[in-house]
Amino acid sequence: MDSRTDGDFGGRSSGDAVEPTPPSPKPDYVLPPQRLDGPIQLVDADPRWSSQFEILRDVIHRVLGRRVLALEHVGSTSVPGLLAKPILDISLVVSDPASEQDYVPMLATVGYVLHLREPDWFEHRLLRHRDPAANVHVFGPHSVEVERMICFRDLLRTHAELRQEYASAKRELAAHYWDYVQDYANAKSQIVERILAEAQAPRA
Repeated sequence: MDSRTDGDFGGRSSGDAVEPTPPSPKPDYVLPPQRLDGPIQLVDADPRWSSQFEILRDVIHRVLGRRVLALEHVGSTSVPGLLAKPILDISLVVSDPASEQDYVPMLATVGYVLHLREPDWFEHRLLRHRDPAANVHVFGPHSVEVERMICFRDLLRTHAELRQEYASAKRELAAHYWDYVQDYANAKSQIVERILAEAQAPRA
């Protein structure tokens, strides 16, 4: 899971087994990534994150209308009680992410800025919103990566022991020095895969 997204990407394949999604080739940055040069700043779970997502969700639905095939709050801010970077992650499914003219200009009118394209990785596009801070990850229909994100979110929501395991790992990694936030996100991917594998493993 090597997408340049800063978020908690994880989930499942279309079957019962957990399969890692293929690594992303080097993305096409529309805007250059900002250096971090330090540790990650995590904060305790904020109950406002849910309502902030609902506001952003309603606005996206308003400006895109039927172009929205699915819209989900994902990542750590979607899991009550989980510490996180105070940046919402949102997955948006449209019919064709490559047809940017069908959604990017509309989203731009309500404060979203296109940051990168990953045409060789599920046609992923990343847009960012400033206030509240949010990353919108755009994918096409039946994207395995969207399924993985939702599966991981739901596991953490419903399994306190997995949520605690992930929180502890995040806290430890966040204390390290990172050149870019994405380096931290990439480091978390191994933990995400392990948690998914543990959840899918047969119980004795």
